[in-house]
Parts: sequence; structure tokens; C-alpha cells
Amino acid sequence: MPGRLPTAEDFPPNITASIVPAPSNHPPTNILVLLHGLGDTNASFTSLGRQLNLPETACISLQAPKPLPFGLGGSLWGDEIIFDEKTGEIDLDSGCRDSTRMVLDHIIRNILIEKCGYKPRNIMLFGLGQGGMVGLNVAVEMGMEELAGVVSIGGPLPSHAALAPIDKKFKTPVILCKGNKDSKVSPADVQRIKDTFAATEIQEWKKTGDGMPTNREEMLPIMQLFARRLLSMRGIPEGSVEFS
Repeated sequence: MPGRLPTAEDFPPNITASIVPAPSNHPPTNILVLLHGLGDTNASFTSLGRQLNLPETACISLQAPKPLPFGLGGSLWGDEIIFDEKTGEIDLDSGCRDSTRMVLDHIIRNILIEKCGYKPRNIMLFGLGQGGMVGLNVAVEMGMEELAGVVSIGGPLPSHAALAPIDKKFKTPVILCKGNKDSKVSPADVQRIKDTFAATEIQEWKKTGDGMPTNREEMLPIMQLFARRLLSMRGIPEGSVEFS
């Protein structure tokens, strides 16, 4: 039996979340948790959830818990704010223990599993940059409990993430997408993910940086993961996202 759709009343007042129901009022067999990038809010990924329009899949777009300083607007998933001395930009890898606990304990365990009746296998995470790092770290903290999957766009494992047991990698399948130029994801980051998860797919896009997919070719591997791992009587269409 599918779980029930979460409601605003399920969430504590200190967590900002938007809920996008499954299309056509179908029971939500799956939950896709959306984690925006550093300096953004959950509004953009709420729109993404509507655009994806995945059958029997409700989307929860979460907002990072800490606001950017200096009135810049937006928020971040990091435990602290660390500036890169070379670029002056905020360092993605500034710890995400607090955000991991928020997503894992409050959202996945307390709300989705205990209150709404979902199993970990019915829950997938999709994150951009620092949000992707949180998604991967949540999968690590789940240990041998298998999620539907994690999609990380330009977000490596945080440096503080626990290592997989020597004789057994974590079961949650992962797809990491990155640009082939000026990526924040190093070859060492890629190897660390491969060493941590049993099923890892690396998509290197022919573009500069690690931004969101902008065409069908870039989006196709992600939609194929949705089709393989999200449970649906109707099936997940691999080419359902429109790009302008």
C-alpha cells in the first residue's frame, strides 16, 4: 500500500518545505526529496517538482536551514560558512552534519516513515551542489538501509562522511552528474563515491561547471534512474521533462 501524502501540519515550524502532490491525484507510492543548491531557496525546486510530473510520486522541496550572511538572501546546508581563499566563494564542503540530521531524522524517519508509512526503498533524494552533498551523506548515514536512490548534481561526498565497511558497500544507487570543465567534483571525489556505493553512475556533461541539466541528453540518465527505481503501476516516462 502507498503511504499517505505528507501535509504542512506534519512538519515542525522550523523547517520550510513545499509539497507537490503526485499528478492526477494518484496515491503517492514514492517521495522525491528535493534539496536546492547553496544560496538558493526551496522555491526553484518546488517548480522543478511540478515540471518533473512523475507518476505516483510526490515531491517535497526542502529549504536549507541556515540563511546566508550579510542579507544576501538564500540559504545554505553547511554547518558553517567558509570562504575559499583563492576564489572568495563559499566553500561547498563546510560540513553538513546538522542538515543531514534534519533530513534524515525529521523528514525521512519521523515524517515519511513513521507518520506517513513509507519505506526507505520508496524515498529518493535529488540535490544540487551542497544539496547533493547532503543527499549523499543521508544515504551514507542510512547504512545498509536502501533508499530508492540519490541524484547529485555537482555535489561530492562531504569530507566528514563515514566510510563504507571494507567488505560491503552501501546499497543505495547513486548518480553523480558533473561538467567536464571547472567542476567542483575532483577525480578523487568520484573515486570516493565509487568506493562507498555499490551502484554508482558518473555522468560527465560536455559543459563548464556543474549547473542543472539543460537539455534532454543531460536529463536522460536521471530519468532512466527514476524509471528503474521509482515504483509505479503506470511506469515513469524517460522523456517527460520539457526544456525551453
